[in-house]
Amino acid sequence: MPLPRTRGTALRQQLAELRGPDVPAKALDARALAALAANPGCARRAILDGAGVDKTALASALGSPSAFGQSQFALTRGNAFEAKVKADGGAELLRLVHEKLDRSAEPPADARVPDLTASGPQGRTARTELELREAATRPGVWTLLDHPMLALDVAGSPAFLEPDAVVVHPDGTWTVVEIKSFPLLDGSADPAKVGAAARQAAVYVLALEEVAARLASEESPAPRVRHRVLLVCPRDFSNLPAASAVDIRKQRAVTARQLARLTRIEDIADALPEGTCFSPELPVEELTAAVESVPATYAPECLSACELAFHCRARSREEGAVTTLGRPVRAELGGLTTVEEVLAAARGEAGDPGDPAVAALRRAAALRAEALEAACR
Repeated sequence: MPLPRTRGTALRQQLAELRGPDVPAKALDARALAALAANPGCARRAILDGAGVDKTALASALGSPSAFGQSQFALTRGNAFEAKVKADGGAELLRLVHEKLDRSAEPPADARVPDLTASGPQGRTARTELELREAATRPGVWTLLDHPMLALDVAGSPAFLEPDAVVVHPDGTWTVVEIKSFPLLDGSADPAKVGAAARQAAVYVLALEEVAARLASEESPAPRVRHRVLLVCPRDFSNLPAASAVDIRKQRAVTARQLARLTRIEDIADALPEGTCFSPELPVEELTAAVESVPATYAPECLSACELAFHCRARSREEGAVTTLGRPVRAELGGLTTVEEVLAAARGEAGDPGDPAVAALRRAAALRAEALEAACR
Protein backbone atom coordinates (compact mmCIF):
# COMPACT_ATOMS: atom_id res chain seq x y z
CA MET A 1 0.00 0.00 0.00
CA PRO A 2 1.45 3.43 -0.91
CA LEU A 3 2.49 5.67 1.95
CA PRO A 4 0.36 8.72 2.83
CA ARG A 5 1.64 11.74 0.94
CA THR A 6 3.07 13.54 3.99
CA ARG A 7 4.85 10.41 5.26
CA GLY A 8 6.02 9.50 1.76
CA THR A 9 7.49 12.98 1.23
CA ALA A 10 9.28 12.86 4.59
CA LEU A 11 10.67 9.41 3.83
CA ARG A 12 11.97 10.48 0.41
CA GLN A 13 13.71 13.43 2.04
CA GLN A 14 15.16 11.15 4.73
CA LEU A 15 16.47 8.70 2.11
CA ALA A 16 17.97 11.57 0.11
CA GLU A 17 19.87 12.67 3.22
CA LEU A 18 21.23 9.13 3.61
CA ARG A 19 22.68 9.26 0.08
CA GLY A 20 24.40 12.56 0.72
CA PRO A 21 23.89 16.10 -0.58
CA ASP A 22 23.05 16.36 -4.28
CA VAL A 23 23.75 12.65 -4.89
CA PRO A 24 21.26 11.19 -7.41
CA ALA A 25 19.49 7.98 -6.47
CA LYS A 26 20.59 4.77 -8.15
CA ALA A 27 17.56 3.01 -9.60
CA LEU A 28 16.54 -0.26 -7.98
CA ASP A 29 16.22 -2.70 -10.87
CA ALA A 30 14.78 -6.22 -11.07
CA ARG A 31 18.22 -7.83 -10.71
CA ALA A 32 18.78 -6.01 -7.41
CA LEU A 33 15.24 -6.76 -6.24
CA ALA A 34 15.68 -10.47 -6.94
CA ALA A 35 18.93 -10.45 -4.93
CA LEU A 36 17.26 -8.49 -2.13
CA ALA A 37 14.39 -10.98 -2.02
CA ALA A 38 16.90 -13.82 -1.75
CA ASN A 39 18.21 -12.29 1.49
CA PRO A 40 15.23 -10.49 3.10
CA GLY A 41 16.83 -10.44 6.55
CA CYS A 42 19.60 -8.06 5.48
CA ALA A 43 18.56 -4.63 6.75
CA ARG A 44 21.79 -3.13 5.39
CA ARG A 45 21.04 -3.98 1.79
CA ALA A 46 17.37 -3.02 2.20
CA ILE A 47 18.13 0.53 3.37
CA LEU A 48 20.98 1.07 0.89
CA ASP A 49 18.85 -0.07 -2.04
CA GLY A 50 15.82 1.81 -0.75
CA ALA A 51 17.85 5.02 -0.48
CA GLY A 52 19.33 4.53 -3.95
CA VAL A 53 22.91 4.38 -2.70
CA ASP A 54 25.52 3.37 -5.30
CA LYS A 55 26.87 0.27 -3.55
CA THR A 56 29.74 -0.12 -6.05
CA ALA A 57 31.10 3.34 -5.15
CA LEU A 58 30.38 2.67 -1.47
CA ALA A 59 32.35 -0.60 -1.50
CA SER A 60 35.32 1.09 -3.14
CA ALA A 61 35.25 3.91 -0.58
CA LEU A 62 35.24 1.32 2.22
CA GLY A 63 38.35 -0.32 0.76
CA SER A 64 36.54 -3.50 -0.33
CA PRO A 65 35.90 -3.03 -4.06
CA SER A 66 33.79 -5.67 -5.73
CA ALA A 67 34.14 -7.17 -9.19
CA PHE A 68 30.39 -7.83 -9.16
CA GLY A 69 28.60 -6.82 -12.35
CA GLN A 70 28.84 -7.21 -16.11
CA SER A 71 31.84 -6.11 -18.15
CA GLN A 72 31.43 -3.33 -20.68
CA PHE A 73 32.09 -5.87 -23.46
CA ALA A 74 29.25 -8.09 -22.23
CA LEU A 75 26.90 -5.10 -22.03
CA THR A 76 27.76 -4.01 -25.57
CA ARG A 77 27.30 -7.53 -26.92
CA GLY A 78 23.98 -7.88 -25.07
CA ASN A 79 22.65 -4.58 -26.42
CA ALA A 80 23.61 -5.53 -29.97
CA PHE A 81 21.87 -8.90 -29.65
CA GLU A 82 18.73 -7.31 -28.19
CA ALA A 83 18.60 -4.82 -31.07
CA LYS A 84 18.82 -7.71 -33.55
CA VAL A 85 15.98 -9.60 -31.82
CA LYS A 86 13.73 -6.53 -31.86
CA ALA A 87 14.52 -5.39 -35.41
CA ASP A 88 11.71 -4.89 -37.95
CA GLY A 89 9.12 -4.05 -35.34
CA GLY A 90 9.94 -7.08 -33.24
CA ALA A 91 8.94 -9.53 -35.99
CA GLU A 92 11.42 -12.23 -34.90
CA LEU A 93 10.64 -11.75 -31.22
CA LEU A 94 6.91 -12.10 -31.80
CA ARG A 95 7.49 -15.16 -33.99
CA LEU A 96 9.36 -16.80 -31.11
CA VAL A 97 6.55 -15.91 -28.65
CA HIS A 98 4.00 -17.43 -31.04
CA GLU A 99 6.10 -20.56 -31.61
CA LYS A 100 6.98 -21.25 -27.97
CA LEU A 101 3.94 -20.00 -26.06
CA ASP A 102 0.85 -19.49 -28.23
CA ARG A 103 0.70 -21.72 -31.32
CA SER A 104 -3.11 -21.71 -31.25
CA ALA A 105 -3.24 -17.97 -31.96
CA GLU A 106 -3.02 -16.35 -35.37
CA PRO A 107 0.59 -15.60 -36.41
CA PRO A 108 1.65 -12.04 -35.49
CA ALA A 109 1.51 -10.42 -38.92
CA ASP A 110 0.53 -6.83 -38.02
CA ALA A 111 1.47 -6.25 -34.41
CA ARG A 112 1.12 -2.96 -32.53
CA VAL A 113 4.37 -1.49 -31.19
CA PRO A 114 3.26 1.65 -29.34
CA ASP A 115 5.61 4.49 -28.45
CA LEU A 116 6.21 4.46 -24.68
CA THR A 117 8.20 7.70 -24.54
CA ALA A 118 7.34 9.89 -21.54
CA SER A 119 9.02 12.18 -19.04
CA GLY A 120 10.58 10.49 -16.01
CA PRO A 121 9.89 7.04 -14.57
CA GLN A 122 6.45 8.05 -13.25
CA GLY A 123 5.45 9.31 -16.70
CA ARG A 124 6.74 6.17 -18.41
CA THR A 125 4.93 3.98 -15.87
CA ALA A 126 1.66 5.81 -16.54
CA ARG A 127 2.19 5.55 -20.31
CA THR A 128 2.88 1.81 -20.05
CA GLU A 129 -0.32 1.27 -18.04
CA LEU A 130 -2.27 3.34 -20.58
CA GLU A 131 -1.00 1.20 -23.48
CA LEU A 132 -1.78 -2.02 -21.60
CA ARG A 133 -5.30 -0.70 -21.04
CA GLU A 134 -5.55 0.16 -24.73
CA ALA A 135 -4.35 -3.34 -25.71
CA ALA A 136 -7.17 -4.83 -23.61
CA THR A 137 -9.68 -3.10 -25.90
CA ARG A 138 -8.17 -4.71 -29.02
CA PRO A 139 -8.91 -8.45 -28.88
CA GLY A 140 -7.28 -10.54 -31.59
CA VAL A 141 -4.30 -8.16 -31.94
CA TRP A 142 -0.68 -8.76 -30.94
CA THR A 143 0.96 -5.88 -29.04
CA LEU A 144 4.68 -5.53 -28.26
CA LEU A 145 5.75 -3.14 -25.50
CA ASP A 146 9.47 -2.43 -25.95
CA HIS A 147 11.12 -1.58 -22.61
CA PRO A 148 7.94 -0.71 -20.70
CA MET A 149 8.25 0.83 -17.23
CA LEU A 150 6.58 -0.86 -14.26
CA ALA A 151 6.35 0.14 -10.61
CA LEU A 152 6.44 -2.24 -7.65
CA ASP A 153 6.02 -1.29 -4.00
CA VAL A 154 8.94 -2.73 -2.03
CA ALA A 155 8.89 -2.33 1.75
CA GLY A 156 7.02 0.95 1.46
CA SER A 157 9.22 2.44 -1.28
CA PRO A 158 8.42 2.35 -5.04
CA ALA A 159 10.84 0.58 -7.37
CA PHE A 160 10.69 1.31 -11.10
CA LEU A 161 11.42 -1.71 -13.28
CA GLU A 162 12.14 -2.01 -17.00
CA PRO A 163 11.71 -5.47 -18.56
CA ASP A 164 13.16 -6.07 -22.00
CA ALA A 165 9.67 -6.52 -23.43
CA VAL A 166 6.08 -7.39 -22.59
CA VAL A 167 3.85 -9.03 -25.20
CA VAL A 168 0.06 -8.82 -25.15
CA HIS A 169 -1.41 -11.90 -26.86
CA PRO A 170 -4.55 -11.84 -29.03
CA ASP A 171 -6.48 -13.42 -26.13
CA GLY A 172 -5.49 -10.50 -23.86
CA THR A 173 -2.93 -12.36 -21.73
CA TRP A 174 0.49 -10.84 -20.98
CA THR A 175 3.95 -12.41 -21.31
CA VAL A 176 7.28 -11.15 -19.98
CA VAL A 177 10.24 -11.50 -22.36
CA GLU A 178 13.84 -11.67 -21.09
CA ILE A 179 16.66 -11.24 -23.62
CA LYS A 180 20.07 -12.47 -22.46
CA SER A 181 23.48 -12.69 -24.13
CA PHE A 182 24.50 -16.10 -22.71
CA PRO A 183 24.09 -18.90 -25.28
CA LEU A 184 21.62 -21.75 -25.60
CA LEU A 185 23.85 -24.74 -26.41
CA ASP A 186 21.94 -27.64 -27.98
CA GLY A 187 18.71 -26.12 -26.67
CA SER A 188 19.81 -25.63 -23.06
CA ALA A 189 21.73 -22.98 -21.10
CA ASP A 190 23.73 -22.70 -17.89
CA PRO A 191 21.21 -23.60 -15.14
CA ALA A 192 22.59 -20.93 -12.79
CA LYS A 193 22.13 -18.20 -15.40
CA VAL A 194 18.66 -19.44 -16.32
CA GLY A 195 17.73 -19.45 -12.63
CA ALA A 196 18.92 -15.85 -12.23
CA ALA A 197 16.92 -14.82 -15.30
CA ALA A 198 13.84 -16.61 -13.93
CA ARG A 199 14.11 -14.79 -10.59
CA GLN A 200 14.46 -11.49 -12.42
CA ALA A 201 11.43 -12.26 -14.60
CA ALA A 202 9.43 -13.17 -11.48
CA VAL A 203 9.87 -9.59 -10.24
CA TYR A 204 8.45 -8.27 -13.53
CA VAL A 205 5.51 -10.68 -13.30
CA LEU A 206 4.69 -9.44 -9.80
CA ALA A 207 4.76 -5.83 -11.02
CA LEU A 208 2.55 -6.69 -14.01
CA GLU A 209 0.06 -8.42 -11.73
CA GLU A 210 -0.32 -5.17 -9.79
CA VAL A 211 -1.06 -3.35 -13.06
CA ALA A 212 -3.56 -6.03 -14.08
CA ALA A 213 -5.36 -5.71 -10.74
CA ARG A 214 -5.79 -1.97 -11.32
CA LEU A 215 -7.27 -2.58 -14.77
CA ALA A 216 -9.95 -4.91 -13.43
CA SER A 217 -13.55 -3.66 -13.39
CA GLU A 218 -17.07 -5.00 -13.03
CA GLU A 219 -17.36 -5.22 -16.82
CA SER A 220 -14.02 -6.96 -17.44
CA PRO A 221 -11.83 -9.15 -15.22
CA ALA A 222 -8.16 -8.45 -14.66
CA PRO A 223 -5.93 -9.50 -17.58
CA ARG A 224 -3.99 -12.70 -16.88
CA VAL A 225 -0.22 -12.51 -16.57
CA ARG A 226 1.29 -15.72 -17.88
CA HIS A 227 3.64 -17.58 -15.53
CA ARG A 228 5.65 -18.96 -18.44
CA VAL A 229 8.08 -16.30 -19.64
CA LEU A 230 10.11 -16.31 -22.84
CA LEU A 231 13.89 -16.44 -22.49
CA VAL A 232 15.65 -15.39 -25.71
CA CYS A 233 19.37 -16.14 -26.12
CA PRO A 234 21.89 -16.60 -28.95
CA ARG A 235 21.81 -20.08 -30.49
CA ASP A 236 25.03 -22.00 -29.84
CA PHE A 237 27.95 -19.70 -30.74
CA SER A 238 26.13 -17.64 -33.35
CA ASN A 239 24.25 -14.36 -33.07
CA LEU A 240 20.98 -15.98 -34.18
CA PRO A 241 18.17 -15.84 -31.61
CA ALA A 242 16.74 -18.96 -30.01
CA ALA A 243 14.09 -19.10 -27.31
CA SER A 244 12.90 -21.24 -24.44
CA ALA A 245 9.72 -21.04 -22.37
CA VAL A 246 10.54 -20.93 -18.64
CA ASP A 247 7.97 -21.66 -15.94
CA ILE A 248 8.59 -19.16 -13.12
CA ARG A 249 5.72 -20.05 -10.77
CA LYS A 250 8.11 -21.26 -8.07
CA GLN A 251 10.36 -18.19 -8.37
CA ARG A 252 7.32 -15.89 -8.34
CA ALA A 253 5.94 -17.46 -5.15
CA VAL A 254 9.30 -17.33 -3.37
CA THR A 255 9.99 -13.74 -4.45
CA ALA A 256 6.52 -12.55 -3.38
CA ARG A 257 6.92 -14.20 0.02
CA GLN A 258 10.41 -12.82 0.57
CA LEU A 259 9.51 -9.28 -0.49
CA ALA A 260 6.56 -9.38 1.90
CA ARG A 261 8.96 -10.29 4.72
CA LEU A 262 11.17 -7.26 4.16
CA THR A 263 11.19 -4.82 7.03
CA ARG A 264 9.64 -1.59 5.88
CA ILE A 265 12.34 0.85 4.84
CA GLU A 266 10.99 3.67 6.99
CA ASP A 267 11.34 1.45 10.09
CA ILE A 268 15.02 0.83 9.32
CA ALA A 269 15.61 4.51 8.54
CA ASP A 270 13.94 5.64 11.79
CA ALA A 271 16.24 3.34 13.80
CA LEU A 272 19.45 4.85 12.39
CA PRO A 273 21.54 7.27 14.47
CA GLU A 274 20.79 10.92 13.71
CA GLY A 275 22.96 12.31 10.94
CA THR A 276 23.76 8.92 9.36
CA CYS A 277 24.98 9.30 5.78
CA PHE A 278 26.32 6.77 3.27
CA SER A 279 28.02 9.22 0.89
CA PRO A 280 31.28 7.74 -0.52
CA GLU A 281 32.78 11.22 -0.13
CA LEU A 282 32.89 10.86 3.67
CA PRO A 283 36.12 9.94 5.54
CA VAL A 284 36.51 6.16 5.62
CA GLU A 285 36.17 5.93 9.41
CA GLU A 286 32.90 7.90 9.40
CA LEU A 287 31.58 5.96 6.43
CA THR A 288 32.46 2.61 8.01
CA ALA A 289 30.67 3.61 11.22
CA ALA A 290 27.57 4.56 9.21
CA VAL A 291 27.51 1.25 7.33
CA GLU A 292 28.15 -0.77 10.49
CA SER A 293 25.22 0.98 12.22
CA VAL A 294 22.88 -1.13 10.07
CA PRO A 295 22.91 -4.90 10.74
CA ALA A 296 23.80 -7.16 7.84
CA THR A 297 22.98 -10.81 7.22
CA TYR A 298 25.97 -12.15 5.29
CA ALA A 299 26.04 -15.51 3.51
CA PRO A 300 28.45 -16.81 0.82
CA GLU A 301 25.65 -16.42 -1.74
CA CYS A 302 26.03 -12.64 -1.35
CA LEU A 303 29.33 -12.81 -3.29
CA SER A 304 27.44 -13.28 -6.55
CA ALA A 305 24.65 -10.81 -5.81
CA CYS A 306 25.83 -7.83 -3.74
CA GLU A 307 28.52 -5.22 -4.26
CA LEU A 308 29.18 -4.98 -0.50
CA ALA A 309 29.76 -8.71 -0.09
CA PHE A 310 33.54 -8.48 0.43
CA HIS A 311 33.15 -5.86 3.14
CA CYS A 312 30.45 -7.85 4.94
CA ARG A 313 32.45 -11.08 4.61
CA ALA A 314 35.49 -9.48 6.23
CA ARG A 315 33.40 -8.24 9.16
CA SER A 316 31.67 -11.60 9.50
CA ARG A 317 35.04 -13.38 9.63
CA GLU A 318 36.36 -10.93 12.22
CA GLU A 319 33.35 -11.72 14.41
CA GLY A 320 33.80 -15.46 13.84
CA ALA A 321 30.20 -15.80 12.65
CA VAL A 322 29.26 -19.26 11.39
CA THR A 323 27.21 -17.68 8.59
CA THR A 324 30.49 -17.30 6.69
CA LEU A 325 30.37 -21.09 6.28
CA GLY A 326 26.98 -20.97 4.56
CA ARG A 327 23.30 -21.05 5.49
CA PRO A 328 23.07 -24.90 5.61
CA VAL A 329 25.91 -25.04 8.17
CA ARG A 330 24.34 -22.23 10.18
CA ALA A 331 21.02 -24.09 10.24
CA GLU A 332 22.67 -27.29 11.51
CA LEU A 333 24.39 -25.51 14.42
CA GLY A 334 21.23 -24.24 16.09
CA GLY A 335 22.01 -21.72 18.84
CA LEU A 336 25.78 -21.79 18.23
CA THR A 337 26.42 -18.58 16.31
CA THR A 338 30.22 -18.20 16.37
CA VAL A 339 33.11 -20.47 15.43
CA GLU A 340 34.52 -20.06 18.96
CA GLU A 341 31.28 -21.39 20.47
CA VAL A 342 31.30 -24.32 18.03
CA LEU A 343 34.90 -25.29 18.90
CA ALA A 344 34.24 -24.96 22.64
CA ALA A 345 31.18 -27.20 22.32
CA ALA A 346 33.17 -29.78 20.31
CA ARG A 347 35.90 -29.86 22.98
CA GLY A 348 33.34 -30.30 25.76
CA GLU A 349 34.17 -26.93 27.32
CA ALA A 350 30.73 -25.40 26.81
CA GLY A 351 27.27 -26.19 25.55
CA ASP A 352 24.36 -28.32 26.70
CA PRO A 353 25.11 -32.05 26.14
CA GLY A 354 21.41 -32.54 25.47
CA ASP A 355 21.54 -30.16 22.49
CA PRO A 356 21.59 -32.29 19.29
CA ALA A 357 24.06 -29.89 17.64
CA VAL A 358 26.43 -30.04 20.62
CA ALA A 359 26.16 -33.84 20.80
CA ALA A 360 26.91 -34.15 17.07
CA LEU A 361 29.95 -31.88 17.38
CA ARG A 362 31.37 -33.88 20.29
CA ARG A 363 30.81 -37.13 18.45
CA ALA A 364 32.57 -35.70 15.38
CA ALA A 365 35.47 -34.48 17.54
CA ALA A 366 35.81 -37.93 19.12
CA LEU A 367 35.83 -39.64 15.72
CA ARG A 368 38.46 -37.19 14.46
CA ALA A 369 40.66 -37.87 17.51
CA GLU A 370 40.33 -41.64 16.96
CA ALA A 371 41.27 -41.27 13.28
CA LEU A 372 44.34 -39.15 14.09
CA GLU A 373 45.43 -41.59 16.80
CA ALA A 374 45.11 -44.53 14.42
CA ALA A 375 47.07 -42.68 11.74
CA CYS A 376 49.98 -42.03 14.13
CA ARG A 377 50.43 -45.68 15.08
